[in-house]
Amino acid sequence: MKNRALEPELGALTATMLTVLTDRGPDSAGFAIYGHGMPDHRKFTLRAPANFDFGALAAKVDAVYRVHDDHAVFTFPAAREAQVRAVLATFPEIAIVAFGERMELYKGVGLPQDVANRFGLAKMSGSHAIGHTRMATESAVTTQGAHPFSTGPDQCLVHNGSLSNHNDVRRKLIRENISFETQNDTEVAAGYLSWKLRNGAKLNEALTSALDDLDGFYTFVVGTESGFGVLRDRVACKPAVMAETDDYVAFGSEYRALVNLPGISKARLFEPEPAKVYFWEHAA
Repeated sequence: MKNRALEPELGALTATMLTVLTDRGPDSAGFAIYGHGMPDHRKFTLRAPANFDFGALAAKVDAVYRVHDDHAVFTFPAAREAQVRAVLATFPEIAIVAFGERMELYKGVGLPQDVANRFGLAKMSGSHAIGHTRMATESAVTTQGAHPFSTGPDQCLVHNGSLSNHNDVRRKLIRENISFETQNDTEVAAGYLSWKLRNGAKLNEALTSALDDLDGFYTFVVGTESGFGVLRDRVACKPAVMAETDDYVAFGSEYRALVNLPGISKARLFEPEPAKVYFWEHAA
C-alpha cells in the first residue's frame, strides 16, 4: 500500500483477489501478510495438528501468541530465537511455516474463500501481502505443498509456471544448508533466492541471477520485509498484469483479480516485461 490509510483494508482486498480466481486453483490457497512488527522481536508462524495446545507451548517458550485455526503466530524477543527453535525442535508435529520481524504466513487445502475465512484474512491489516491459489500440478494437494513458500526471514515466494531443473538446483542448495519441506519446484525457487540474499545479493541481483540459473517458464512474485518484487522469464508465456495508482500497486495473473480494487478504472495498467525486475517498497 502506498497510502497507509488503506492498510486496514489490505486483508479484505487480498481475500477478494484470491476468491475471484477460485476456478484457477480450487484445491489450495495461501497468503503472507506484512503487519507491523516490534523492534528486536521475532514472529514465528507455526502450524500444528487440530486441537494442539498452542497456549501451553507459548508458556513454555514465554511468547505472546495468536491462534488462527491450525496456525499460530508467536512473538518473542529476538535474543531468544535460538532457545525457542530448540524447544520447537522437540515437537515434531510442529512446522515453522515462516519467521521474521513482520511477516505472517497462512496456507491450507480448500477453496480460496474458505481458506481466507479460516484464518480471518479479511480482518488483517498491513503494508503489503502476497497471495496464491492454484491447481497442484507440481506436487501433492497438501497444506505443505500450497503456496506461498518461505525459506528466509520475512521472505516468501509464489510462482506461476514450471521449473525444469529444480531437482538439480535443490541438490546444490541442500549442500549449502538450505532445507526443503516438499518436492515443490516453487520451494526450490524460494530457497534459491534466500541463498542468494544470505550471501549478500540484493533482491534485484538475486532475481537477475535466477534468469540464468533457473530453467523453465515462470512468473515470480517475491515478498520481503520492505516490499515485493516481480520477475517473468525471458519468454514470458505465463500471463501477468500490474495496476498502479497513487494509493497502491497490485499484481494479478489475470486482470479479473484486480477488477474489484478501489480506483481500478483510473489505474495505470501494464504487463510486466520479460526478464525485467520490478520492485516496490512501502513507505517507512
